[in-house]
Amino acid sequence: MTVLSPTPVLTVCNLCVDARTPEGRRRVLDDISFDLNLGETLCIAGESGSGKSVTSLSIMGLLPKASLQVASGSIHLGEKNLVALSNRAMRSVRGGDVAMVFQEPMTSLNPVMSIGAQLTEAISEHQGSEGGTAQTIARQMLDAVHITDPARRMTQYPHELSGGMRQRVMIAMALSCRPKVLIADEPTTALDVTVQAQILKLMRELKQEFGASIILITHDMGVVAEMADRVAVMQNGRIIEQDDALSIFEKPTQAYTQELLAAVPRLGAHTGTDGPPRVSPQAATAVPPSPSPILHVRNLNVTYGSPARWLFKGKPHPAAVNDVSFELRPCETLGLVGESGSGKSTTGKAVLGLIPFTGDVVIDNRNIAGLNARQMQPVRRSAQMIFQDPYASLDPRMAVGAAIAEPLIIHGLGGRSERDDRVAELLRRVGLQPDAATRYPHEFSGGQRQRICIARALALQPKLIVADESVAALDVSVRARVLDLMLELQETMGLAYLFISHDMAVVERMSHHVAVMRGGRIVETGTRRAVFENPQDDYTKALIAAVPIPDPRARHLKDDFSERA
Repeated sequence: MTVLSPTPVLTVCNLCVDARTPEGRRRVLDDISFDLNLGETLCIAGESGSGKSVTSLSIMGLLPKASLQVASGSIHLGEKNLVALSNRAMRSVRGGDVAMVFQEPMTSLNPVMSIGAQLTEAISEHQGSEGGTAQTIARQMLDAVHITDPARRMTQYPHELSGGMRQRVMIAMALSCRPKVLIADEPTTALDVTVQAQILKLMRELKQEFGASIILITHDMGVVAEMADRVAVMQNGRIIEQDDALSIFEKPTQAYTQELLAAVPRLGAHTGTDGPPRVSPQAATAVPPSPSPILHVRNLNVTYGSPARWLFKGKPHPAAVNDVSFELRPCETLGLVGESGSGKSTTGKAVLGLIPFTGDVVIDNRNIAGLNARQMQPVRRSAQMIFQDPYASLDPRMAVGAAIAEPLIIHGLGGRSERDDRVAELLRRVGLQPDAATRYPHEFSGGQRQRICIARALALQPKLIVADESVAALDVSVRARVLDLMLELQETMGLAYLFISHDMAVVERMSHHVAVMRGGRIVETGTRRAVFENPQDDYTKALIAAVPIPDPRARHLKDDFSERA
């Protein structure tokens, strides 16, 4: 266990930040105070909009001046009050004494600069090292974050690296100048569970090696349990609770903290059961399962790239999906799990005829192989899709009522008043008020937007829904409510879900059957109980073992086990 020094490296005292709005100033951070001690990992936890990222941007001096400004308070790094520094003085602190790892590495890295050029730029700016010396330091940092063949990676560009490797590059860049404070803002949110485990382990190792103090910002309480020495819980721009990690998890004093912890899906919570828990208040009238499949997939194959291009490449592209077969019945959920690039989303798109494929896909007794767009239209009434990003799934210029009604118009169902009634009914069904129909997507939270997307998917009364990472971008409590909604709709409407996710705990909660994909193939399939309680494939075992456990005590048990192994 880390031995902490009581010496504060960073002190935030009574920090207040205001936002400029058309109605005037609005406080978004209110009286934030905390210390970050030498060698400590402080996790700032809370849902979207709680003020976590604004706090980190305030420390970095990166608040957008047109919309946000520090109203009062101080941020002391040693003797320096960062709030009082000029932009020029702050540039020497930023990246040197305080560094930051952002949530999305692809948007944080310059797409037209090589990895080596971006690393050496930071090293030259803050250490004064030039030429070969900067190159050597950059290669050493890539090696420190366990990137293979660092000399070759130096010549590559961000798009040539995987998400996990790009995040490692960001960590290497942040640590290259040996900062006193490393701020990591949701550094693993977009990563697969195994890559997330590698990044968290890497951050623990580098903290020991480089002696940095870490502020880790996250809404994932499993990550908090894995990493935190101390936790600050934020809600509505305030720190409502602050204590050591064990006390927060075992004796939370605030109702909001208790709700956050209760909403965390825990792997193993459904051990011994054959399916998801019943959540519908109309359970007595729930639709009974059917023995006939609504979806039958046989020998599905998908290959990206045209044959014409293969002639010039010398060999065909590898298959993104290779000989995949499964069945799905009404009232059942098949969880499709695996890492990025395993073929999960490609399978989901092929099942709905959104991309070319070979093989057979039978939806509601109709084989869609070879059907054109016009022939597919009747099939769309039986099968719909919920995408990962609800904001990108909705037209920002279209009121949500019009977006929900659009499928009804396309299929010529009902008159204007009937469609309005149907939209109001669907909004109520997903927990929103009918007057939401006149508002636009940007006026809703992420969880509300996903509910709108679910309402749109239900407009045609489908029998099958493909949910592609449909809750991955949501906060833990919002995610729990959306999952409950999906289970309730399944029970009362007889829906079948192809539930695509890399979150093993969520899949365990939602699924009746599970298929594990790797390299475009299904490597293991079975009932939820069989796959999670008695996995046969080593890859499945690795996925399950990598899931963060929302219990700080388990972290030390896992570390002890790793050392013995």
